[in-house]
Amino acid sequence: MKILITGGAGFIGSHVVRLFVNKYPSYQIYNLDKLTYAGNLANLTDVEDRENYTFLKGDIVDAVFVEDIFSEHKFDAVIHLAAESHVDRSIADPLAFVQTNVIGTVNLLNTAKKHWAENLQNHLFYHISTDEVYGSLGEDGLFTEETPYDPRSPYSASKASSDHFVRAWFHTYGLPIKISNCSNNYGPNHFPEKLIPLAINNIKNERPVPVYGKGENVRDWLYVLDHARAIDVIFHKGKVGDTYNIGGVNEWKNLDLIELLCDQMDQKLGREQGHSRNLITFVKDRAGHDLRYAIDSSKLMDELGWKPSVTFEEGLSKTVDWYLENTEWLENVTSGHYRDYYEEQYTNR
Repeated sequence: MKILITGGAGFIGSHVVRLFVNKYPSYQIYNLDKLTYAGNLANLTDVEDRENYTFLKGDIVDAVFVEDIFSEHKFDAVIHLAAESHVDRSIADPLAFVQTNVIGTVNLLNTAKKHWAENLQNHLFYHISTDEVYGSLGEDGLFTEETPYDPRSPYSASKASSDHFVRAWFHTYGLPIKISNCSNNYGPNHFPEKLIPLAINNIKNERPVPVYGKGENVRDWLYVLDHARAIDVIFHKGKVGDTYNIGGVNEWKNLDLIELLCDQMDQKLGREQGHSRNLITFVKDRAGHDLRYAIDSSKLMDELGWKPSVTFEEGLSKTVDWYLENTEWLENVTSGHYRDYYEEQYTNR
């Protein structure tokens, strides 16, 4: 089987690529990534020389490029993770999110439909999305697969649009599809603009740790390796045409999360307990900041047998350990040197 994984050099994508390359040696895994700021091939040094792994550099917004790689490699399936994903960036530049998340997805759908038209039932387009398409919850309730869409940011609006296009290609053209909507991911290799890796880096270097508003916003946190496992299960066992929600069953207020992280960092760095909490700095709240996200994963658990492998405290401890042990990776990312990896490792192959 030939599988195209888009966005495979990114945070979640790199873990999915690694899992599939290692677990399924008979599969040919093609990692397509544009290598924007969040794409880092150093995330995959342990598999880059495997015989069943190929890296393809390109942009899903480029329809000609997408057509060319489908023609050359004859993919049997697509696992689509490529996306602009940072809410703050979407507020500053919404059009970039429309281009990648909407136009790029439609390019992939159109090309897959064209190339699979003679044998649709033996192919699959699996689209990875976010719980943010559902909007914001109050103090009670959970997002289910039947929750109406109510996106509140340019990012979530672009992902909601792409979800609708994927379903439209299923209903209109019969393209075999699956969709999953996940909660906030955390874990190794996370780009340090996001809350947890940013806080880890700032605490380590005793710099202010910014927290939006009063820190009362609630998120459900999903360990990225558990997310990759869920994608594997849905890809192989999920029902065509269905949607599956993936959550970590780990709801935390942002402030409580940061305080736990400060305490774990103090313990691991040998600092006086409570020292790092003094770094917490409240900043102006994000525009349109959703109050609470929480995922009901019971469909995935009951029908396909998946469940999270770690509590948030355990997963956070593993994450902190990874960042403290991989200082070179973090330094290369924060300095921008990681951008040179492709030129150094791939241009002369």
